[in-house]
Amino acid sequence: MSDTNKGGSRAPGGMGPGMGGPRRGPGMGGPGGMMMGPGGKAKDFKGTMRRLVSYIGRYKGAVMAVWAIALVSTAFSIAGPKILGKATTKLFEGVMGKISGAGEVDFAYIGGILAMVLGLYLVSALFSYIQGWIMSGVSVKITYRFRKDISEKINRMPLRYFDGTNHGEVLSRITNDVDVVNQTLNQSLTQLITSAATVIGVLVMMFSISLKLTLVALVIMPLSMGFVTFIVKKSQKLFKAQQEYLGKVNSHVEEMYGGHAVMKAFNGEKRSVEAFERHNKELYGTAWKSQFLSGLMMPMMNFIGNLGYVAISILGGYLAVQKAITIGDIQAFIQYLRSFTQPMGQLANISNVLQQTAAAAERVFEFLEEEEERPDTASPADADLVRGHIEFKDVHFGYSPEKTIIKDFSAFADRGHKIAIVGPTGAGKTTMVKLLMRFYDLDSGQILIDGIDSTSFTRKDLRRCFGMVLQETWLYNGTIMENIRYGRPGASDAEVVEAAKMAHADHFIRAQPSGYETVINEEANNISQGQKQLLTIARAIIANPKMLILDEATSSVDTRTEILIQKAMDSLMANRTSFIIAHRLSTIKNADLILVMKDGDIVEQGRHEELLAKCGFYAEIYNSQFSADVNTAECESA
Repeated sequence: MSDTNKGGSRAPGGMGPGMGGPRRGPGMGGPGGMMMGPGGKAKDFKGTMRRLVSYIGRYKGAVMAVWAIALVSTAFSIAGPKILGKATTKLFEGVMGKISGAGEVDFAYIGGILAMVLGLYLVSALFSYIQGWIMSGVSVKITYRFRKDISEKINRMPLRYFDGTNHGEVLSRITNDVDVVNQTLNQSLTQLITSAATVIGVLVMMFSISLKLTLVALVIMPLSMGFVTFIVKKSQKLFKAQQEYLGKVNSHVEEMYGGHAVMKAFNGEKRSVEAFERHNKELYGTAWKSQFLSGLMMPMMNFIGNLGYVAISILGGYLAVQKAITIGDIQAFIQYLRSFTQPMGQLANISNVLQQTAAAAERVFEFLEEEEERPDTASPADADLVRGHIEFKDVHFGYSPEKTIIKDFSAFADRGHKIAIVGPTGAGKTTMVKLLMRFYDLDSGQILIDGIDSTSFTRKDLRRCFGMVLQETWLYNGTIMENIRYGRPGASDAEVVEAAKMAHADHFIRAQPSGYETVINEEANNISQGQKQLLTIARAIIANPKMLILDEATSSVDTRTEILIQKAMDSLMANRTSFIIAHRLSTIKNADLILVMKDGDIVEQGRHEELLAKCGFYAEIYNSQFSADVNTAECESA
């Protein structure tokens, strides 16, 4: 069975750091739209963006089509005010002619102009819809590919990485960071194209109407852009701090939710509330400042823009009196001026969003570049021939190069033998099991299975030879039937029931509301810890492995059930090499070999009676558990 039970119980669902509440997309932090995400700024903006562009490369046809459609849509939209200005001029001339008695309003001409403008805007809207539809598909495909690559990467990563990395950090990269990239591609990329095209196109149209009016408008622009730049710099720091404090608030809430019973038991409500208030005040302090600054942007830009409209209206009126410009051109120019300031603000915002996107993409790429497990051998040994002879030969191992935990470990286990590993906490018992399953690779030495180095098997084939039951249970959100069948997906219902009977779990399963179809909830807290342990034992039984690893497998059950499970385990372990890690030495009295570990070394080995007779470290551990045992007196007299 492949790492049947390598995790702990599913943690209560909750909000991970930086993940609470409804997330806002890039550029949607407030009225000004400049919310910085959790990533801050990228360390290598240009390099990350190049990688992101190459990642999008396989969809370049669709992206180019989006750009072309966006340009056409923008062009049609830009042409509207200039054409509409002709209708305004014709209407003005007709009204003035009617007043002087020299003419009438040409409604047919004006109607044709309006119909043409309406057609242009409808075509522009249609193209905008098409570009959004295509880009949404591309961004979702890229998001899917990102998450698929991350998921596959996780399965290739050594456990060493996860031992030193917060699980929430990995989760944040596969959710928050990928979402930031997705939303940028879906929204900001096309906005960048349309905004840039609008600015250039509108500027050309403004120059075509009046050079003087355009120069006056451009004088206003530096004032507007200077204010935007100032707000962006100030708000970026505050939004980043806001995300950090939000992460603290959510992390605290998750911790208190997950350990609610313990917090209540130790009267920790007051301390919990005080900690929440402290984090919440920090969040409040940065949130209102960032939102206030962000909220200033649009009112101030509108104020500056209105100054421009006043200047244009005065100068335009003067030029109209001088017959240098028509009324319709003034109306079109004012429309273009409004169309010019808006995309300028959008471009300023997009530059901020791109920084956020680069930071998120950089974190994803960093994860994808993490060191992977050593690749499996190209010509693996046949695991079907494994019988169960295992030898540890001069094994050295440490979780870090600076500290070796297992030192020169050597032991041999015959097929069908029960090997017990005992010793104090931190002696290296569970580490030996992890090495046996190749969760970690040795620093030096060998683990031989039937005389073949364990690295000669693929990890999948090697782990298929073992059934594993840990003290920390792992069950997922599914039925009891599905959780037991996880050990062997092809098992029939009858085989699942038989495995449950062998594990003495059948009785409590049938007592559940839906029996074997009872759904274990996401937190796996609708059954007791002991019942979860029975299910994991049943899962190991149904896998029918050639070798067993039992790490305190009966520690969470009562004494009566432990005796029953022990009997079931005895039959299960028959003709199978079994490694039993135990703290309660009463459970391993009948082991064929007991390995006594201390500080990463085997200090004693032998059968139970032999070790007691030596009055050594094993006898000391045993007598500490059974102080009234006769061996205490014997060792003292010796």
